[in-house]
Amino acid sequence: MRYVIIGNSAAGVHAVEEIRKRDGEGEIVMFSREPYLAYSRPLITEFLFDGVPVRKMSYRDASFYRDNRVDLRLGVEVVEIDREKKEVLDSRGERTPYDKLLIATGGTPFVPPIKGGDRGGIFTMMTWDSAKAVKERLPKTKRAVVLGGGLIGMKTAEGIYEAGVPTTVVELAPQILGRILDRRGAEIFQDYLEKKGMEIITGDTVEEVVGESEVEAVRLRSGRVLECDLLIVAIGVVPNMDLAKKAGLQVNRGIVVNERMQTSDPDIYAAGDVAEAFDIVVKEKRVNAIWPVANRQGRIAGANMAGGEKVFTGEFPKNSLKLLGLEMISMGLVDSPDDSCQVITRDEGERYVYRKFIFKDGHVLGGIFVGEIDKAGIVTGMIKNGVRMNGNRERLLYGPPQLIYLDEEYREEKLTRPVVS
Repeated sequence: MRYVIIGNSAAGVHAVEEIRKRDGEGEIVMFSREPYLAYSRPLITEFLFDGVPVRKMSYRDASFYRDNRVDLRLGVEVVEIDREKKEVLDSRGERTPYDKLLIATGGTPFVPPIKGGDRGGIFTMMTWDSAKAVKERLPKTKRAVVLGGGLIGMKTAEGIYEAGVPTTVVELAPQILGRILDRRGAEIFQDYLEKKGMEIITGDTVEEVVGESEVEAVRLRSGRVLECDLLIVAIGVVPNMDLAKKAGLQVNRGIVVNERMQTSDPDIYAAGDVAEAFDIVVKEKRVNAIWPVANRQGRIAGANMAGGEKVFTGEFPKNSLKLLGLEMISMGLVDSPDDSCQVITRDEGERYVYRKFIFKDGHVLGGIFVGEIDKAGIVTGMIKNGVRMNGNRERLLYGPPQLIYLDEEYREEKLTRPVVS
């Protein structure tokens, strides 16, 4: 049996581990477009901080590939999948046959067309190379602009700001962190960051880069001009679906997979930021591009490629963030989808504390914790397990729920669980 894995990040690495648990003899070939061993992408922005060692970035070292007998092909990109012949064509012109194939190609930064966007000093922040290039440039940078106020953009802005470079964030939406915070939570975060000295502009975007060969300033849609010699584009990430599209696999916003992580071709699997799988909160398939989901999907795909019977029962968004000392965690929905939901909030913005929960028919569909994030894991567990809260829901705004207000079945399970000494 030959397993071919396209991608050398979280999903691909965990697929290898599960394959080897079930098949110690099969051949594993892994392609990586980048020339590096697996590294932790969530830590890329932290690399901008002084004192963060390179070794902290490592996710798997050379011994992992050696011990699992992985034929690792670094710096080699797969450019075509031939489903009829069951083989892949790589950037060197070589063809590799497969019995089972995993597409774990992740995502690519979205870079909008910007006049003057070919100037030097413009970077994205998704790869090890881009992080190294930005870090190398920082000592001579006088002022930076970060285009995009999402999670990657804000973490990048924090890293640059902490390096002592004046930083401005420009976000087209009316708020920062729009995918992980509601409007009020974002206002609290923005107020905190601005008081720390970071400039944040919302409702605007970069339309032109000014400069001869290098960026010297950016002109916003509003007409305002911001001087800068470093521009980071962090608007968002799009799944790398080109291979799947050209191969005729079913795609939507991601590569569509079933509960076994199989695509529309039963011998081809997809996992991680490129896969569109079931979301238990919205009850539909979505791309859930976070590291823990990629880990889990990779494990399930790898197990099933090697003859297992694992099922992906679904996931939901979970995000945590700390910016200049202020922490937040959100899970599930951050805004109510319709009037059928009940929303409760605790707003102590003057102390940078905020909590919000969304309920429907007694079930928690989402929560936001800003400032005081303790017990957030309990709410995550309630969403995951579909626990119904029958009363005193406001208690969640200040602490964990009392068992008496939870489902009888859940109470019994908690109360009768054996005590491990």
